[in-house]
Amino acid sequence: MDRDDMLTLDNQMCFALYACSREMTKLYRPFLDELGITYTQYVAMLALWERDDVTVKRLGERLHLDSGTLTPLLKKLEAAGFVSRARDAQDERNVRIRLTASGEQLKERACDVPAKAFCGLGISAEEAKDLRDRLRSLLGRIHQPTMEA
Repeated sequence: MDRDDMLTLDNQMCFALYACSREMTKLYRPFLDELGITYTQYVAMLALWERDDVTVKRLGERLHLDSGTLTPLLKKLEAAGFVSRARDAQDERNVRIRLTASGEQLKERACDVPAKAFCGLGISAEEAKDLRDRLRSLLGRIHQPTMEA
């Protein structure tokens, strides 16, 4: 690749990932609108459905979100009745997030969201799994400490 091609937008992996991420979020939007949540709230709920009763810090680490982004999101989920936030009895510095009964019920309503979102993409389950695994590997490499010579 020559020098000029290095700075062509279509040759940028970061742009391909960014644009694809935005488009994936758009695919999910109509189905999440039916649930009354945003995409970021959806991924927070996915993490909580996997593991409930976690600290804000732990949830932020899991979602790769800072507290400045996560706190307002959690406040909205709390106002919608899907989660509760409370100070940790063992360590008052921590806030714990717990699913409410409504948050648990939302899981049942959300079960078909992934299938609906992927329905029109025209890729096989195997291709989707391979792509997901490769992206997770890339994310792991990004977060891996660099070795200094």
